[in-house]
Amino acid sequence: MTDQQPKRPLPDINEPDTREFWQATANREFRYQQCANCGTVVWHPRAHCTGCTNGDLQWQTASGLGNVYSFSVVRQSYHPFFRNLVPYVVAYVDLDEGPRFLTNVVGVADPGEDVHIGQRVRVVWEAHDEFNIPLVEPVPAA
Repeated sequence: MTDQQPKRPLPDINEPDTREFWQATANREFRYQQCANCGTVVWHPRAHCTGCTNGDLQWQTASGLGNVYSFSVVRQSYHPFFRNLVPYVVAYVDLDEGPRFLTNVVGVADPGEDVHIGQRVRVVWEAHDEFNIPLVEPVPAA
């Protein structure tokens, strides 16, 4: 019997600019680039600095902690995978080290009430065969 569950759209893990990022996710590491010339934090991975256009980008590993910069609650989706998840949160998250990335907030009972701008979050990982997808969940209040 074949698995008929809809599949999440997955990245091309062999794309040259992002390959190292996806390889690091297998170890649950969120990697980003920083320019050795001017110090600019670069996200999405690429071959040159977005600040000075230098090509000397160094890979760094983020702590996985950050804050919700902005978010939207998706209440209707036409993609078969995401249709089964509504309502869900799509958010821009600012990691403490500087990268801002687009992801989903998981682990909330009510997406419309349990997520807010500035909320502290941490990266959690959705496992796939050769890599993991970084998602975030709220950090429990101390």
